[in-house]
Amino acid sequence: MNKKKQENKGTFLFSKKNYVLMLIGIAVIALGFILMAGGGSDDPAVFNEEIYNFRRIRLAPTLVLIGLAIEIYAIMAKPKK
Repeated sequence: MNKKKQENKGTFLFSKKNYVLMLIGIAVIALGFILMAGGGSDDPAVFNEEIYNFRRIRLAPTLVLIGLAIEIYAIMAKPKK
């Protein structure tokens, strides 16, 4: 039993490939949220149509979903031994 504890002490849960994929997924999610930001108006009495452009309605949420899919794949992928 003591030998088993020593073997597991220095190992990571995921491989380097998994961690790299997780960082890529986080970057894609962050890019999606950055693209979603903005489009408001400085004057509350004036409506700005920029809030409904392609970047904020289609591109940014798609990037967030792709980033989440990358994260799920990164967690589920088995490390090579």
